[in-house]
Amino acid sequence: MKLHLNRADDINLVQIVTAQRLVINHVVYTSSLIVMPQTVISDWQPTQFADLSTDDFIPLAELKPEVVLLGTGERLQFPTPQVTLPLTRHSVGLEVMDTPAACRTYNILASEGRKVAAALLFRATRDGSRRDRS
Repeated sequence: MKLHLNRADDINLVQIVTAQRLVINHVVYTSSLIVMPQTVISDWQPTQFADLSTDDFIPLAELKPEVVLLGTGERLQFPTPQVTLPLTRHSVGLEVMDTPAACRTYNILASEGRKVAAALLFRATRDGSRRDRS
């Protein structure tokens, strides 16, 4: 699905989201990542919802966003409160949704100047590559 939004040149916005890839500012990503208005962390470790652990939320909490949008893949799944405890301890809000909804919501909040992080789950590609230019 293509996402359309007036783009500010100085922030990361999701342009395309499918089950296999994301395009952020013309860069293709094919595995899980964290995106913020000024940062893309393309080596976020979990590849699917079942992989999520408390350790995966520590770097998110340390980024100190107002809210984390957790994109759980093609369907909505809710993590246990124990898994997301690092966010709670740092007073970071959490919204859980499927990945396309998380991308749309992220674009809106980032465009409004909010300090938002989207943690988006994807499976790694067969050849192990993480990103390439489109």
